[in-house]
Amino acid sequence: MAFVKVLKTAAYFKRFQVARRRRREGKTDYYARRKMVRQDKNKFNNRKYRFIVRFTNKRCICQCAYATLRGDVVVAAAASNELSAFGIAVGHKNYAAAYATGLLLARRVLKQFNLDDKFKGKEELDGEEYHVEDEENEQRPFKCILDVGLRRTCVGHRMWGALKGAVDGGLHIPHSTKNFPGFKAPEEKGQEG
Repeated sequence: MAFVKVLKTAAYFKRFQVARRRRREGKTDYYARRKMVRQDKNKFNNRKYRFIVRFTNKRCICQCAYATLRGDVVVAAAASNELSAFGIAVGHKNYAAAYATGLLLARRVLKQFNLDDKFKGKEELDGEEYHVEDEENEQRPFKCILDVGLRRTCVGHRMWGALKGAVDGGLHIPHSTKNFPGFKAPEEKGQEG
């Protein structure tokens, strides 16, 4: 029998550290989560809210949550299958349903914090760019950070529909419009290549 070199010795297995369960299952990107959840030290115990968007095979789920040591606490949630009560019977995972779900969640979150009277959101939904922080108001708008999980942030993806709905609903979510479907970059004048 030929001599076989042992590649993984007992010393290797002694030092081996098993990855976290949700990493092993392929459900959580802990690098991205740590960046979203981490709060500045001078802000002490302030909550950092996340606007979470997930897509299943049948529906779109949106949540507003913040992290604690015990686990994440969900402030409000909306799913696209709830849109049946509002007259949208089918098509619960397309771009339009994602938009409506984001809009529904934004109104629920603002109502929970008694901000729905101060931040009405966009009056006329025409697809134009809207930022709630541009409005004159004595109180700062409710701020969230977009959490898309393991999804790739491709241009024109449905998750941007949920983001647009939440922004039009009155939430302040830092974003750029270049990922929205139909976005065309402004042409530069005088530059010919």
